[in-house]
Amino acid sequence: MSLINFFIKKCTHEHVSPESEKAYCPDCGKLIKNEWYITRCACCGVKLRAVIKNGKIVPQLHYCSNCGSEDFVIEQIEKINFIDINFAVLVKQIIEEENFCTTTRCWQEKTSLQPKLLVQSL
Repeated sequence: MSLINFFIKKCTHEHVSPESEKAYCPDCGKLIKNEWYITRCACCGVKLRAVIKNGKIVPQLHYCSNCGSEDFVIEQIEKINFIDINFAVLVKQIIEEENFCTTTRCWQEKTSLQPKLLVQSL
């Protein structure tokens, strides 16, 4: 890790509300999509408390408290509810969108006159 990377701060999008599905970050201006994930035991299906370690979603405990299995499944939730909030982890994804400034748009008001074609010279 170089010294320059230490001083460059990456936006964490902390001002984007977890309640909204998509929102623009007021700090960096990028479109952010909130995605909720839970982990379940692969053997018995019990919900396990999820955490993010080294950029990966894993269960907080290494083994299931119900059956003792160490295998787990990651499940994405469309809408978060109050029951799953204790087990879920929030991932904020940046959505790359097209640049709308590359096209020109115009509107014409409705009038009784027939619009004339504009002459374009090359």
